[in-house]
Amino acid sequence: MKKICIIMGILLMGMRGMSQESAALPAAAMKQEHTKKEVLDNYLTLKNSLVLSDSLQAATAAKSLRLSLAKFRFKRLSLEEMNASTALRAEISILAEDLSSHTHINKQRADFSGISEKIWLIIKSIQPAGQPLYQQVCPMTGQQWISAEEEIKNPYYPKNMLTCGEVKAKI
Repeated sequence: MKKICIIMGILLMGMRGMSQESAALPAAAMKQEHTKKEVLDNYLTLKNSLVLSDSLQAATAAKSLRLSLAKFRFKRLSLEEMNASTALRAEISILAEDLSSHTHINKQRADFSGISEKIWLIIKSIQPAGQPLYQQVCPMTGQQWISAEEEIKNPYYPKNMLTCGEVKAKI
């Protein structure tokens, strides 16, 4: 009888540990989704600031993008994919830091072009669940950006060609 009580106690303790682990798993997944949303929201704020030609807001959004990227952790990638994605994140962070360091809108747009190209390469890792994203491109320049809407709002030439562009891909 004593052996049965000991075994039952061990089983119950193990089950209690499993329930704590399973509770931690959704919390970790929720935190990861929150960070993904934060990265994407900061990128979209940066893009929209450039659409409005607001260089001060673009600089602020670039700082926020850099900070949220630093918190983001890549999950479920092979070692090669992890290394490549980490390198891209570092390159994006450098471009975001450069963009935030000046307020000349054309220089910011040049940095944004590099950010958009590199972020698209890791977009599947940072795309929040259930969030459709569109890769859009200006056919005259080949510059691309990412949007949460299918509607074109060109961040590179908003005064002359606000609606110039096309959807290149959707995920």
